[in-house]
Amino acid sequence: MKVKIGDQAPDFEVVTDEGTKIKLSDFRGKFVVLYFYPKDDTPGCRVEAMSFRDNFKDLEKLNAVVIGVSGDSVESHKKFKQKYSLPFILVSDEDGRIRELYGAKGLLVPPRVTFVIDKEGRIIHIYSSQLSPSSHVTEALKVIKGESEKTSN
Repeated sequence: MKVKIGDQAPDFEVVTDEGTKIKLSDFRGKFVVLYFYPKDDTPGCRVEAMSFRDNFKDLEKLNAVVIGVSGDSVESHKKFKQKYSLPFILVSDEDGRIRELYGAKGLLVPPRVTFVIDKEGRIIHIYSSQLSPSSHVTEALKVIKGESEKTSN
């Protein structure tokens, strides 16, 4: 399955790095930045995670939640999160089920794809760039700011 802009974001239930169960639908009423990345603590993934960390307060001010998804274990996520003081949710997709739902699967390396989901649960932006990990947060912020300005006018 490959989702498109305008589609309802597929719901899923998963255990977070903190051991709590969440559903994507738990975050209705907020923007969700759902970003898929290849592997914890690799150079590009570190840059991407730290970019989200460094812009986290701006995303929070815009009523956005960040959820990072990779195939790493919950234990790996805990270490990654602690090592870089990541303030957002990381979820383990060891069986690739969430990637499958979003069509974010690759051939050799899992792709780096970010989905921005609006407050009603619709996908409003999809950004894919394996080679520019820090641009994912920039793209997400731009889209959410634009949507926030539309609703405040």
